Amino acid sequence: MPAAPLPATRFVLIEPSHAGNVGATARAMKVMGFNDLVLVAPRWPDVLARPEAIERASGADDVLARARIVPTLDEALAGVTHLCATVMTPRDFGPPTRSPREHFEMLLKQELPAPATQGLEAENASNSGAAEAGQGVAFLFGCERFGMANDDVYRCHVALSIPTAPDYGSLNLAAAVQLIAYEWRLALGGFQVGSAGPVPAPGIEPLADAAQVAAMLAHWQQALVAVGFLDPAAPKKLMPRLAQLFNRARLRPEEIHILRGVAKAMLEAGERVKR
Repeated sequence: MPAAPLPATRFVLIEPSHAGNVGATARAMKVMGFNDLVLVAPRWPDVLARPEAIERASGADDVLARARIVPTLDEALAGVTHLCATVMTPRDFGPPTRSPREHFEMLLKQELPAPATQGLEAENASNSGAAEAGQGVAFLFGCERFGMANDDVYRCHVALSIPTAPDYGSLNLAAAVQLIAYEWRLALGGFQVGSAGPVPAPGIEPLADAAQVAAMLAHWQQALVAVGFLDPAAPKKLMPRLAQLFNRARLRPEEIHILRGVAKAMLEAGERVKR
């Protein structure tokens, strides 16, 4: 039986400020067999070509060459379905906090849908995590100084916390990428032939990707305001809690359409009340 295709994998750096860390991230990814890197609004628009990045990449120039720079996190997450934040401390009302090894074991048991390509083509697509490959995992890393913003953590399915010394838990960005990449590659079976990962169930339907879920949540937020359920002046933590509820549901695209239909009906009802 041929090896199953792996889940597509993407590494996302949010507002990185040091070109050297971007290059070192490319190197950390390449040694673990991954090459899909996306930068969200980096400090330096030319960061991928800066000497510090190229020097620290140390032979991973191909990863830098194919890396993409996008202005928003939504664009960085197009085509992936499972979002993993990386944090030092848990967030109130945020996703569950787990160690990488614990979460990856749970994730692969869920039979995360993988790209629908076959053979060598599937192996290349799995490693790159390209959007056109379909379903997959994105690992999100915040800027060096402040880490991830709460709103970005809230939209994720899990907050990965690397076990560190209690009196000094600060990891360099590229070091954190290396640890996550290693643990994920280990969970996928390393590079041994025939141990590529889970086999999707026959006929399994794809999950809605992160962009579809985010758009649906924005639609619901508008609708909940329209019907008076959500006070925009005092939203509290309703939307982060709804985000976690829908993440646990592992929604399919057709379910997104249903939920957006409900939101549309609520908006129309709100307009009728105003008249």
